[in-house]
Amino acid sequence: METYDLIVIGAGPGGYVAAERAGEMGKKVLIIEKAHMGGVCTNWGCIPTKSLLNSAKHYHYAQDSAKFGVHCSDVSFNLSEAMAWKQEVIETLRAGIHFLMKKNKVDVALGEAKFISRDTVEVDGTVYTGKNIMIATGSSPFVPPIPGAQNDIVMTSKDILSIDRIPERLVVIGGGVIGVEFSSLFSNIGSEVTVIEMMPEILPMMDIEFAKLMRREMKQVKFKTGCKVEEILADGVVYTDAKGKRQTVNADAVLLSVGRRPNTAGLEELGLDIARGGVVVDEKMRTNLPGVYAVGDVNGRSLLAHSASRMGEVAVNTMFGIEDTMRYNAIPWAVYTMPEAAGCGITEQEAKDKGIKVKCASAQMRSNGRFLAEHGKRAGGLCKVVADADTNVILGIHLLGAVSSEMIHSASVIIEAELRTQDVKEIVFPHPSVSEIIKDVCFAL
Repeated sequence: METYDLIVIGAGPGGYVAAERAGEMGKKVLIIEKAHMGGVCTNWGCIPTKSLLNSAKHYHYAQDSAKFGVHCSDVSFNLSEAMAWKQEVIETLRAGIHFLMKKNKVDVALGEAKFISRDTVEVDGTVYTGKNIMIATGSSPFVPPIPGAQNDIVMTSKDILSIDRIPERLVVIGGGVIGVEFSSLFSNIGSEVTVIEMMPEILPMMDIEFAKLMRREMKQVKFKTGCKVEEILADGVVYTDAKGKRQTVNADAVLLSVGRRPNTAGLEELGLDIARGGVVVDEKMRTNLPGVYAVGDVNGRSLLAHSASRMGEVAVNTMFGIEDTMRYNAIPWAVYTMPEAAGCGITEQEAKDKGIKVKCASAQMRSNGRFLAEHGKRAGGLCKVVADADTNVILGIHLLGAVSSEMIHSASVIIEAELRTQDVKEIVFPHPSVSEIIKDVCFAL
């Protein structure tokens, strides 16, 4: 029976990054994965959805290119070829993760881990012991108890990534990030898409002004907010609208995207403290059991791949004596729709709810030279900065428009460093670049 400095259970972005970091330190590390290296993110989440969205964007740009002087004819979208591209990307990244493990001398065990005790696990009959154990088992799509949820036309976000035809009419139940991204994808490749959301607005983490603008920009999608799904039929969805009236929308495919639940099955027997949201951890990713850590979706603190990676780093540093703490105030999020949206820090409404006195300013993206040159004056987009009214410290930056996801890291730096608006005014941004919009809004404050 081999003993390791660290055993990682789950090779998603939390687990494999943690194993890589510990391996770089010269520690003896084992990572266990029951499916494919990369976890949900690489295989059924971030990477495949962005691969397909990229294909849809190319198709959209080809159709809309005449205004830029580029004329295309006989433009078509081939789903099987897009799926093949998606799979090639996935397999390349899987191989890359295997290479990282080999490079950092991390042992890999493929199979399902079963706990024998707090520090001992079994994989396909082989027993391993670890001085430290990291649980990075991720999450799975939540299937609500809706009558008809088991019908053949119903899919989860994992199922729809293997679809072999473009649905003529797709109903998406849930207007969160996953639902809106798939709505953008399929509405741009030919599906008639309807989104049914129980809350008054889509994308609850987003500034409400931005959420409304997102709905306006996604013109091909029919959004039904403030509505409750009552039943899924063999050919449609029955829901109660915001006025309490019962309605039916036809569909040949239904996507359930109402959230995810942590994969905690079997962990209760260890004596771990598990709440409804997942395994309970402190700011250093420690559980209530000495030497046992939990990172990523399984702890429910922040269900984002980059959060999981950072949690893994914090846990590894903590277990090997390096001071580190997980901070959540500057974690960015992004929605890879058409147009993209991204944010970091608090919204204006969140500031009000917390009793923080703030000042805000916004600017249309089309006021930016590069954005105008590449997208035109009719393209929607917005940048908003939220700052403390007394100190001018920037508390939130919110973006909607193309390449938002590639700019939001600067907001993370600004918020993490507690920069003031006058500090950002002194930073030299490249011109022309869309990122200049952040500096322009700081001058507007």
